Amino acid sequence: MAESKHYDLIIIGGGPAGYVGAIRAGQLGLKAACIERNNLGGVCLNWGCIPSKALLHNAELYSEAITHGEQWGFGFEKTTVDWTKVIGRSRDISGKITKGVGFLLKKNKVDHIVGHATITSGKTAHGPCTVEVRSATDDYYHGTGEGNVEQTVTADRVIIATGAAPRPLPNIDFDGKLVISSKEAMNTKKQPKSMVIVGSGAIGMEFAYFYNSFGTAVTVVEMLDRILPIEDDDISKAAKRAFEKQGIKFELGSTVKKLDKKKGGATVTIVDANDDSKSKTVDVDVMLVAIGVGARFEGLFDDTLGLELVKGHIKTDYRDVAEPTYKTSVPGIYAVGDVIGPPWLAHKAMEEAVICVERIAGHHAISMDYNQVPGCTYCNPQIASIGMTERAAKEKGLDYNVGKYNLQAHGKAIAIGATQGLVKVLTSKPYGEILGAHIIGEDASEMIAEFSVATRLEATAEDIISTIHAHPTMHEAIHEAVLDTENRALHA
Repeated sequence: MAESKHYDLIIIGGGPAGYVGAIRAGQLGLKAACIERNNLGGVCLNWGCIPSKALLHNAELYSEAITHGEQWGFGFEKTTVDWTKVIGRSRDISGKITKGVGFLLKKNKVDHIVGHATITSGKTAHGPCTVEVRSATDDYYHGTGEGNVEQTVTADRVIIATGAAPRPLPNIDFDGKLVISSKEAMNTKKQPKSMVIVGSGAIGMEFAYFYNSFGTAVTVVEMLDRILPIEDDDISKAAKRAFEKQGIKFELGSTVKKLDKKKGGATVTIVDANDDSKSKTVDVDVMLVAIGVGARFEGLFDDTLGLELVKGHIKTDYRDVAEPTYKTSVPGIYAVGDVIGPPWLAHKAMEEAVICVERIAGHHAISMDYNQVPGCTYCNPQIASIGMTERAAKEKGLDYNVGKYNLQAHGKAIAIGATQGLVKVLTSKPYGEILGAHIIGEDASEMIAEFSVATRLEATAEDIISTIHAHPTMHEAIHEAVLDTENRALHA
C-alpha cells in the first residue's frame, strides 16, 4: 500500500464540480488532490453535456439537409448515414476533452488519484479527514470499491463532488440493452428503428430529437400534462407543436406500467397516470428512461460517519443561508454539485465548487442566486430560460407584465429559415424588474446569456430597451419582446 499523503484539500469526483474546484484550489496555492473512479470529466464530459451536443449537431445538419435542402438550392438525393461515424465523432470529442482536464490538473499541480474513495472520518481535534482508496468496480449505476485499500490519504478538508446517476423506473431497472439510460443512448452500436422515451425533460427531448431526426420512430411518455414541465407553459406548448411537426409522438398524462421482452425488442404498456385501466401498448426496439437523476454516493461513506441526507441528497447549507459554505453535518467535509440537489446542471455545479474552494481558502466569494440559474435544452428548436415562469408568478400573486415576440416576424430568423419560436419576458410592476425570460428558437441557448447578465445586474426592461442590439441578429428578438412588456414592440 502506498505511503499516506496529507493534503490541504481533497476533492472526491472529477466531473465539472470536482475538476473545476480542484483547479481553483491549485490556483489559490492549496495542496490538492482529485480522486476519480472513472474518466476525468464526469458524466458531463463523458456521457452528457459535451458528447450529446456533438450528436445533436449531427442530427441538426442531417435534418436541415433532408428537410430544407431543396429550399436552400441543394440536392441530397443519395444522402446516407454512417451510424458508426455519427456515434464515433461524439466519442472522439469526449476523449479529447477529458484528456484536456487531466492536463489542467497537472498544470495547476493537483494530484490525480484513480480509484473509489471512501471517507472514514471527518476532521476532529485528534486528526484530519481520512479517505481510503480502493479499485473501482466497473458499474456506472451502482459503483463501489473492491478489494483491499490501496492508498490512504488525509486532508484538512474534503469536498464531495460525486454527481448524480440516472434514476430507473420504480418497477423496471436498467439492463443497458433493452432498458437504457442516457449513457447507453449516447453509444448505441446500431440505430434502433423504434424507441419509447420515458420523461420529457431536457434529456428526454434531446434524445427524442436526435433519434427522430435520423428516422427512429419515437414516442415520448410524460406523466404530466405538458412536455418540458419546468418550462413556461407557452414554451411547452410551442415545443410540443414543433416536435410533433417533426414526427415525434407524445403520450401525456401517462406512465409506463410494464415492459414485456420479445425477440428483437419489447412491448411497452402505457397507462393513464390517473387510471391505469386505460392502457395501450407500443412495440419498440428499446426504451430510454429519462425521468431524472439521483445523488451518487454509494460506497462513499458508511452510516457511522453521521453524514446527514435530505431527500436523497447530501445536506449542506446552500438552501438555508445567503452565503453558504457548503459544509455538511460532518466537520471538515463539504459537498457541491448534483450530489447536494437541484438544479442538476453542470454550470451550477462548477460555480458552487469555485465558491466553496474560495471560501475554504479564506477569500471573499460572491454567492450564487439560485433563482437565476439558466437552463437550456439543445434540440432544434432550442429552449432556454431563466427566472420565473408565468405560472410561478401567478402562484406568488405578483403584479407583472408579459412581453412576447414571435420569430415568424423576425428578419434574421426569416433569412436563415428558423421562424419557429418565440421570446417571452415577464417584468414586475411598476419598476420593470425582469422576473423571468423564456426562449424557444434558433440560438436560444446563446441568447439567454443576455438575460443572465441582466438579471444578475438587476437590470430593468428600460435597460434592455435602451441597449442597442446589432441588426440583423437573433438578439433583436429579445429587444422586441422586452419592448412588448410596455406595448412598444416595433416589428410584432
